[in-house]
Amino acid sequence: MEMELRGKRVLITGGSKGIGLACGHAFAAEGCDLILASRDQASLDTAAGAIRGRHNVQVASFAGDLGEVAARAALHKAHPQIDVLVNNAGAIPGGTITDIDIARWQHAWQLKVFGYIHLCQLYMPEMEAKGAGVIVNIIGMAGRAPRADYICGAAGNAALIAFTGALGGRSPDSGVRVMGIAPGATMTDRIITLSKSRAKTKFGDESRWEEMLAGLPLGRAGKPEEIAELAVFCASPRGGYLSGTTIDVDAGAQFRG
Repeated sequence: MEMELRGKRVLITGGSKGIGLACGHAFAAEGCDLILASRDQASLDTAAGAIRGRHNVQVASFAGDLGEVAARAALHKAHPQIDVLVNNAGAIPGGTITDIDIARWQHAWQLKVFGYIHLCQLYMPEMEAKGAGVIVNIIGMAGRAPRADYICGAAGNAALIAFTGALGGRSPDSGVRVMGIAPGATMTDRIITLSKSRAKTKFGDESRWEEMLAGLPLGRAGKPEEIAELAVFCASPRGGYLSGTTIDVDAGAQFRG
């Protein structure tokens, strides 16, 4: 299916690995030029080189801590004109209410929650001025199915789902669409880190992390590519009547009890 995205400029935060890198490959396969943003320049260089080599598109990069207001402003200044924003950067820690002190809550939300909000504030005006643009927020299933052992992430994701609904409910008036994707367990380095945290909380032994992924629907975790391909569809004219909604991608896990 032709997604009609060729030549679009797509900014992907957290774009050097995991779901962000998969999004980079998926959008590049449709002929999009990319801006990848993350903390580490070496990882960005590796990711950009792999995407250029496979898809023959332009790939720019921006290294900075997007948990900081100044870095987000610098990203926007360096790359003010985009067609699609994929908010994906985030690393909220696992743990219970007693495991995570308030400083860690604030630090985590500066990247995942306020980072998404601020980048929307920065890029929406240009999109509205030209009457076109798409924002895809990669959020997470914990916002739908909160757990005590991932309370900081659950609360942050729930806030972003509400933010996406509020913003995306009004933005089509200016020709801009905003939607979210809530992945369930997805096989990335991050799911291993979170599973180790959950295993330590449950068993006192993080080496039992694989037990935290037992019993998943279809007998497996999701693939980053599955989330990326959905992001491409959402951003394309094929998904042109999507805005405000957050799409759950967990193979029904939230309904299994």
